Amino acid sequence: MFGIVADSLGLISDAGHNLTDVVALLISLFAVGLARRRPTSSRSFGWHRGTILAAQVNSAMILLLTVWITYESIERLLDPPAVQGGIVVVVALVAFVANAFGAVAVHEGGHGNDPNMRSALLHLVGDALASLGVAVAGVVMVVTDGSFWLDPLVSLLIGVSIAWHALKLLRASTAVLLEGSPEGLDVDDLARAMAAVDGVDAIHDLHVWSLSSELRALSAHIVVSGHPSLEEAQRVGARVKHAIAEPFSIAHSTLELECETCEDDGPGCGMGQLDLAAAPHLHQH
Repeated sequence: MFGIVADSLGLISDAGHNLTDVVALLISLFAVGLARRRPTSSRSFGWHRGTILAAQVNSAMILLLTVWITYESIERLLDPPAVQGGIVVVVALVAFVANAFGAVAVHEGGHGNDPNMRSALLHLVGDALASLGVAVAGVVMVVTDGSFWLDPLVSLLIGVSIAWHALKLLRASTAVLLEGSPEGLDVDDLARAMAAVDGVDAIHDLHVWSLSSELRALSAHIVVSGHPSLEEAQRVGARVKHAIAEPFSIAHSTLELECETCEDDGPGCGMGQLDLAAAPHLHQH
């Protein structure tokens, strides 16, 4: 309402961001609740991917709003309307304080690596910066009794900045949905750590992916030394899991123990073999 009264695109876009913030936080809270549900027979990994889907929805909302802001900003830059600078300053400063407080609250609440909560935090930080930029532009417009082009210019610059971060977040969440190797995880180092475990001859068909930003899973075929008993082979598997659990944050490991390497792409051998001695590049999922 104040944006319409002041004829300020900065305030209107700020209000739009605030509206998406409310929706984003509701989506994020709903997704966190889903992620805490226990697994079921139909969803054996639970609802962890819910937080990733929420991050994608929130990112898409930011991008759609930014497209509209960019369009309006360009139009107003070509023909800047008169803006009520006093109203802009007061309303923008109030919005800045509210958004800054909300951003601090979300940050202090933890979950900094969760794309879902990062997207919600991105909304709040973006709105706080937008409000501050609008307030500064309002001060200049009041002092100069003009410079109305600053209002759409600030909206355009902030919109582009927020869109850039939203695209990065969208790419990260998409990588999780496509089951790419977790960000920051060196699969070569992981394979070497597994191969270094006593009793392991070779590793192949290694796959590692993320169920969510905080839950990593792994599957691999382990060729054990000699022809151990089932109990001895299980001990080797336990040592492998222990070796990778904490250093690589692998929460769920599924290992198939073998006395001999199965045929490449053969029945039960998965999607391909991994031979550390022969292949400098690791097959990864």
